Amino acid sequence: MSALAAPRFVPFTSFSAFKDALQQQIEADLTVLFAATDLPSPLVDACRYVMMNQGKLVRPLLVAAAFVSTSHKDSFETPTLSVDAIDNKNSAENELLNQVNEQLEIQSHFDMCRRAALAVELLHTYSLVHDDLPCMDDDALRRGQPTAHVAFTEATALLAGDVLQTLAFEVLTAKLPTFSPFNPLIAGELLAVFAPRARRMVAGQMLDLNAEAKANISQNELEAIHGDKTGALIEAAMLMGAICGNATAPERIALQDCAQHIGLAFQVQDDILDVTMSTDALGKPAGSDEKLDKSTYVKLMGIDAASHYAQSLFNQGRQAITTTLKDNPNHKALLELIDWLWARQK
Repeated sequence: MSALAAPRFVPFTSFSAFKDALQQQIEADLTVLFAATDLPSPLVDACRYVMMNQGKLVRPLLVAAAFVSTSHKDSFETPTLSVDAIDNKNSAENELLNQVNEQLEIQSHFDMCRRAALAVELLHTYSLVHDDLPCMDDDALRRGQPTAHVAFTEATALLAGDVLQTLAFEVLTAKLPTFSPFNPLIAGELLAVFAPRARRMVAGQMLDLNAEAKANISQNELEAIHGDKTGALIEAAMLMGAICGNATAPERIALQDCAQHIGLAFQVQDDILDVTMSTDALGKPAGSDEKLDKSTYVKLMGIDAASHYAQSLFNQGRQAITTTLKDNPNHKALLELIDWLWARQK
């Protein structure tokens, strides 16, 4: 993408177009990233294998939707200038320079959003690769294809997860040919949000393992686990998009509130889908929670109560957005994303 090219997934028109554009952007940016990264085979092959077979892209979509929903720029298209309407040549040159500088600033924020979207998907995929290993959940299927340790070797899968985790941080500041130079102020804010939530995700995974086969786990304990294991990265995604969009402090607070509700709702949904959908539909082994004797919301509440709980959490997430971001016409990007998450079947 050249410095003045129009961004791919803004302005927001419809969720389907938004999702398709984001998917194309991620695919293109991953290709650039792996081409620029000096990784030996079969490590690079394993990384491409797990990253290019994209899943739902929930976390990059949250980054992009938060960015679009909070940006206060009126347009993301390359500006045009009618020089004929300006009599003074110097004024025309100054006006053109101002518009080019404004567009470069817009492009810089957009490209930082691209970096953030890649970062959260790299980190999320690393966690899946490690979750699937024999020492963890020992799963043979992910996103409809053999898991990394099955397709390659256990050692290669372990190292692939390791390098995806490091790339998640590197991509925020890496020199990449189709990106504007990284913005150091935005990058610093992104890292301050991203790093502690990455750590919380890993801590939540440990808590989840500790809770396996534990009798009488409470709802508060379960929510503490998943607030970190699942919710932390969803929270990071929305806040990182907000940072790239120059969101105000009240908007960031609203997005964090929304993220905490939908992050928990997302996990409740996963627990329900694990017992109600088939392996073919999910693209991963159904019934794995029961096999591993995991503590789940279905186990705690039953399917109907868990479903009602997920719906109430999604509603609270929507309310946080409509209350604070209602004056931004693009806030519907987040609302339609929440609706899509609630309707998902995998």
